[in-house]
Amino acid sequence: MNKQNKKMTEPDFIIRGRNVVTPERIGAFAVHVKDGLIVAVTDYDEISDDCELIEINETSVLMPGLVDTHVHINEPGRTEWEGFETATRAAAAGGVTTLIDMPLNSIPATTTLSALEIKRESARGQCFVDVGFWGGVVPKNTSELELLLTAGVVGFKCFLIHSGVDDFPNVTEEDLREALPELKRLDALLIVHAEMPSPVDLATEEQIKLQHDPKSYSTFLCSRPRRAEDEAIELLVRLCKEITTKMHIVHHSSADSLPLLSEAKASGLPFTVETCPHYLFLVAEEIPDWATQFKCCPPIREKENCEKLWAALSDGTIDMIVSDHSPCIPELKLLDEGDFMQAWGGISSLQLRLPLIWTEGSNRGFTIEKVCEWLCYAPACLVNLEKRKGAIVVGNDADFVVWNPNKSFRVATDILQHRHKLTPYEGKELKGVVEQTYLRGQLIYDKGIVVKEPKGELLSVKHNDIHKS
Repeated sequence: MNKQNKKMTEPDFIIRGRNVVTPERIGAFAVHVKDGLIVAVTDYDEISDDCELIEINETSVLMPGLVDTHVHINEPGRTEWEGFETATRAAAAGGVTTLIDMPLNSIPATTTLSALEIKRESARGQCFVDVGFWGGVVPKNTSELELLLTAGVVGFKCFLIHSGVDDFPNVTEEDLREALPELKRLDALLIVHAEMPSPVDLATEEQIKLQHDPKSYSTFLCSRPRRAEDEAIELLVRLCKEITTKMHIVHHSSADSLPLLSEAKASGLPFTVETCPHYLFLVAEEIPDWATQFKCCPPIREKENCEKLWAALSDGTIDMIVSDHSPCIPELKLLDEGDFMQAWGGISSLQLRLPLIWTEGSNRGFTIEKVCEWLCYAPACLVNLEKRKGAIVVGNDADFVVWNPNKSFRVATDILQHRHKLTPYEGKELKGVVEQTYLRGQLIYDKGIVVKEPKGELLSVKHNDIHKS
């Protein structure tokens, strides 16, 4: 354990518990906090008499604050879909202390320096947790990439298929061949929505030709075949071998391409992979017709596919689990029509990631330490925040979530902090109750209540150094 420097002034407070998750192990430790930073992690009984002592319940866990690197906040331009205030309130209630906002579906999309400045100005003063930003790679914006990286974006997002909004167009192989050498020069990360359009177009045409019912989930699932993801992964592996640019696959759902990803990673290619709670908790066989709240892209697939994703998390092929929180106004879900083919695709789960994964993960024998790696440390490493976020170590921000892995709750709309309460998880019994959230040593969520004053910072990442803006 890291001992406190004896010359150091007394901490502002000490928080201790019998189940503290550190990189070494989970055990009984005391965490010393000064000026919002962790200044020592000591044995449980090694405490000072001259500062506040916060005792964690014996059955609760003290874990680093969650890091969620895949969140669509949609402000400015589509604030009626979510917005910084409501998204970050939901994050705080879910134990998330750091999130990274996607470059779409805001207007303007974050594909230029001026758009980033507009977004930051929109976010300023509204955030209950710390927020960073992705930039976007779209056709013909290569000249903007260095400007955006210098301004502090954590990396860049692109789509290989239509993004769902015309203001963030997808890229082709030709576009990637223009952008990848620049990203390599900048040592910047590219994260990719990996579905190719041709298999989706062909499968959709087939569903229309066969006059399959658009209100049936199976119709939609067949229209987004695994082959779309598999061909995208094949393309990206080929390009990465050729240009060796850091790549990350977002919201991966196809089990069929896991062997290729495993092989690419084993060969030393700079690939990382994420998946999401909806691919690990929900299965296609249980989705009712008309229930468009379950629609997302790539789609929720079959139970056998789900089990292979869990196996890929176990063997390290998939590195992390993030939310892909992608809300919209309820009208766009077309609940009255029940049309899966026309409804907006996206699932809101920012507040529920920890209990969703603990419920399913613990049933499969995964430990709290492994869940912490997937939800905290690995996402922090993805965006070069591991020297500040994602682990309870000396020097890091005093970001904590206190949660009880043994308590259960039922998902109800009145507990959700998202702007819109529509969720496929309504009524689900989940294990793992978030009790408190601390951001840089400040209590921001306490047993159902989010503090009134936003205390989050806007983060910029520059050469592994984090700067306030």
